[in-house]
Amino acid sequence: MREVDVMGVRVEMPSNQPIVLLREVSGERYLPIWIGAVEATAIAFAQQGVVPPRPLTHDLMKDVLEATGNELTEVRITDVKDGVFFATLVFGSGTEVSARPSDSIALALRTGTKILCAEEVLDEAGLAVPAEQEDEVEKFREFLDQVTPEDFESTPEQ
Repeated sequence: MREVDVMGVRVEMPSNQPIVLLREVSGERYLPIWIGAVEATAIAFAQQGVVPPRPLTHDLMKDVLEATGNELTEVRITDVKDGVFFATLVFGSGTEVSARPSDSIALALRTGTKILCAEEVLDEAGLAVPAEQEDEVEKFREFLDQVTPEDFESTPEQ
C-alpha cells in the first residue's frame, strides 16, 4: 500500500464528470477517480474548510465516530475492476467496512485519516507525471485553488 494525498476535485470535459485526483506521497503517479457531483462537493467542502449549518452525511459520520469513541485509522483504496474503484474503511478496533472511494476520501479529509492505495491499483490506473510535466500539474493546482463547491452543482437540462 502506498500513501496518497488528495490533490483536489475538478470537472472532466467534455463529459462534465467530476474526478478526484490523488497523488502518491513518495512517487510520481497520480490516480484520477471519477466520482459523483455530491461526493465532489463533499470533498471540496472538506478541503476548503467549509462548515455547513447542518451536518452533511460525511460530517454526520465523523460525528458518530467521535461520539461512539471509534477511530478511523486508515482509508484503503483496494481494487479497481472494469473502471470501478473499491475502498475499505479501517477502524481502530480492527473492523473493516467496504465503502466507495469518494465517500472514504470525504470522510478521511474530515478526520485527518491517511489514505492508502494498493500498488496494483496504482499500477493499473495510475498515471506517471514526469518532472517536466509538473508545470501542467501546477496549473491544475491553481485551478483547484479557484474552484468552489458550487461549480459541481448540476443544472437542470432545458
